[in-house]
Order: sequence, then structure tokens, then C-alpha cells
Amino acid sequence: MKIKWITGAVVAATLSIPAFAQIGIYIGRTPPPLRYEVRPAMPGPGYAWVDGYWGNQGGRYVWVAGRWNQPPYEGSNWNHPYYEHQKKGWQYHEGHWDGQPQDRHDDHHDDHHDDQGHR
Repeated sequence: MKIKWITGAVVAATLSIPAFAQIGIYIGRTPPPLRYEVRPAMPGPGYAWVDGYWGNQGGRYVWVAGRWNQPPYEGSNWNHPYYEHQKKGWQYHEGHWDGQPQDRHDDHHDDHHDDQGHR
């Protein structure tokens, strides 16, 4: 009985999560060329530059300026937003941080051994 309830709750939660990957934003015409931007000085250690891009506002291209952001975790990389040509027009794919969080427990290596396991 408990397993059926848990399974039902998991299925209900999964179905109620918005399917962002399935939502498409299309613009009929080709995106404008990217703009050249001068990067301002990095505001501090640990920041990553996010290039400017053409976003979508009401079916129109609008420039979103580049900026310095702090990655959500060490080892993450910014995947730039992009447009892909489809039958309906140009489909927008949002930018996002990607990558695996770094293992903060790098104390597995024994400094008393060389690479072949010798002391």
C-alpha cells in the first residue's frame, strides 16, 4: 500500500513539473549578427564572462548585454544560448550552466606513493 502511494506521488510530481525543454519559442526571421562587446574588468575572483546574445521579447529580437556572473558551482561552464532553424522559423534555446560539480574530497591520493604505487 505504501509503495503504491509513493509511486503515485512520484508520478504526479513528475507530471506537474513544467516541461521547459518541450516549449519552443520561434521567430520567423534570421537572428541578427552578434554584437562586439568590450568586457569590463572582472569584478572579483570566481567570475565567468557570459557573452551577450539576441533574446526574444514578444517575437522580436532584443540584445541582452554580456555580463560577469558567478558560476553556480566550481567546474561549471556556460553554454551560450543559440537559435536553430526549423520549419516554423528560428527556435530559441536558452543558455545554461552545465558540467559536474567538482569533487571537493581530493584527499584520496596518497602522497607517499609515486604513479606506479611505489614509495
